[in-house]
Amino acid sequence: MEPLSVAVRRGEIVESVHRVHAVAVKDGAIVGEAGDPGLPASLRSSAKPIQALLLARARENLDTNDLAIAAASHYGTPMHVDAVRELLRKTGGREEELDCGLQEGRPPEPVYHNCSGKHAAMIAVCRERGWPVEGYRRADHPLQQALHEEVAGAAELDKDDVETAIDGCGVVCFALPLERAARAFSRFEGRDGGGPIAAAMRARPELIGGEGATDTELMRTLPGWIAKGGAEGLMCAASSDGVGVALKSADGNSRALRPALAAFGELLGVDLSRFAELPVENSHNERVGALGKL
Repeated sequence: MEPLSVAVRRGEIVESVHRVHAVAVKDGAIVGEAGDPGLPASLRSSAKPIQALLLARARENLDTNDLAIAAASHYGTPMHVDAVRELLRKTGGREEELDCGLQEGRPPEPVYHNCSGKHAAMIAVCRERGWPVEGYRRADHPLQQALHEEVAGAAELDKDDVETAIDGCGVVCFALPLERAARAFSRFEGRDGGGPIAAAMRARPELIGGEGATDTELMRTLPGWIAKGGAEGLMCAASSDGVGVALKSADGNSRALRPALAAFGELLGVDLSRFAELPVENSHNERVGALGKL
C-alpha cells in the first residue's frame, strides 16, 4: 500500500508533497497500514512515556502532574517549569543536576529545556535505585541500560535488536520498525506503571506538549487516547482499547502529521476531520493555500 500523501498548495499550485507512512496495531496484529510498516523510525521523544515507566514504579507519592511532565516535550511555560520543579522537589533532585543542556530561544537554564521533565524523572530513578546521578545520561550508565531494556520489552524485541544513538538532550534514543512502535503503544497501558502514566497524559494533555502541540490537540480531540510526538515527523498514539498507531513523515517534516492523521483516521474509523486541512498564510495573515491530503 502506498504511503499517505500530504500536499502543500498555494492557490492551485502544488508546492510540495510529503509522504507519510502509518500503521495501526491491536493485539499484536496490524489492523491498518499505509506505506511501509517496517520502516525504521527513531523514537526520539515518542519514547518518553515508556522511559517514564521506571519513575512510576519507583515512587508511589507522585501525582498526575509529576507523571505527565515526566512524559512531556514541553513548551517551557511557567506551568511546565513549575511542574518540573515540583517533581524535582518531591524526589530530592536539584536543578543543577539536570544535564539536558540549554535550548535555543529559551531562558538559559536547563529547567526550561523541553526534555527537563524526562531528565528530572531520570534523576529520581537514579536516587531510588541507588545509582549515581552523575553521568546518568551516558550510554554506559545503568539507568540508560535499564531504559534500553524497557523500550525493547515494550516493543517485544531483544535489546540487541533495538538500535541506539544519542538524542538532542544527550541521553540514549532508540530506533524501532514503525510497526513495533505502534505495538509498544498498543501495549503501553498494560505494562507495570503504564496505567498511571496514561491516566496522567489524558488528564493533563497540555503538560505533554502545550497549547497547539499536535499530541496535545490529538488527546483533546480523541478523549481516552494518549499521544506523544517525536522529532523528525513521528507521532505515536494509542486508544483506551489497545489500538496503537505510529506515523512517520518520510522527509521528517512534522507539518504533514495532522492531515496524515486525519486521513489515516478515516481508514480506522476515527474522526480526526478537524486535522484534515491546515491553512497556509502570508505575512498579512491572509489565507493563500492549505496543507491537506493529495
